[in-house]
Amino acid sequence: MKGTETIYGMHAVRVMLERAAHRVVSVRLAQQRADPRARAIEDLARRHARPLERVDARVLQQLLGEVAHQGVAAEITRLSPWSEDDLLAALADVRAPLLLALDGVQDPHNLGACLRTADACGALAVIVPRDRAAQLTPSARKVAVGAAETTPVVTVTNLVRTLKLLKDAGLWVVGAEAAAEKAAREVDLRGPLVLVLGAEGTGLRHLTQANCDFLVRLPQRGAVESLNVSVAAGMLLYESLRQRESV
Repeated sequence: MKGTETIYGMHAVRVMLERAAHRVVSVRLAQQRADPRARAIEDLARRHARPLERVDARVLQQLLGEVAHQGVAAEITRLSPWSEDDLLAALADVRAPLLLALDGVQDPHNLGACLRTADACGALAVIVPRDRAAQLTPSARKVAVGAAETTPVVTVTNLVRTLKLLKDAGLWVVGAEAAAEKAAREVDLRGPLVLVLGAEGTGLRHLTQANCDFLVRLPQRGAVESLNVSVAAGMLLYESLRQRESV
């Protein structure tokens, strides 16, 4: 049994109804919302024959707690997660797969933002450790604005072991490190690739760094020591995309 989970936010619920309405069990919409965005969700639910209930906004607050739910929530069936084996099997169907691995990123908002950019850049999947790292919570899903339904999150027991398996499968592992000798633009990011970024503040763990084929830095001219991990992930993903599209 897959079970269900609750998502919230206008964009997240709308995207779910547009892309995978069959997984929407029910929708709750605040009575106070009568604007075009709310009506669009109502129309989508009706079109796909999904149950929709108008409720007082306080009901949503009781259900979700102190979050910015924007007056809408939906109960959905969970997407079957990818295992490490699923990820390795999927590599065979992609000529030059692009993966993003997050080494201990703990903020769900950063995970959601990374997932959104990974989806935009055509990444096959996002890899996260099972322990001491953010998981795909409703908060992360809301920030991802639908990307969680198109780009799998692969939760692994041992990230270094997974990176070694991916290297054995023919992928290059490139880690982001502020003190790296080479800039990202100086490294070939067009082939089968795993981009690895570290936790907020601490960066990549030593053992993770040791298992990277290359370490690269992003250009910085300001006084701030390091970039937010989701910003850095976006810059590296788009550098890879830029190089791939220039071929």
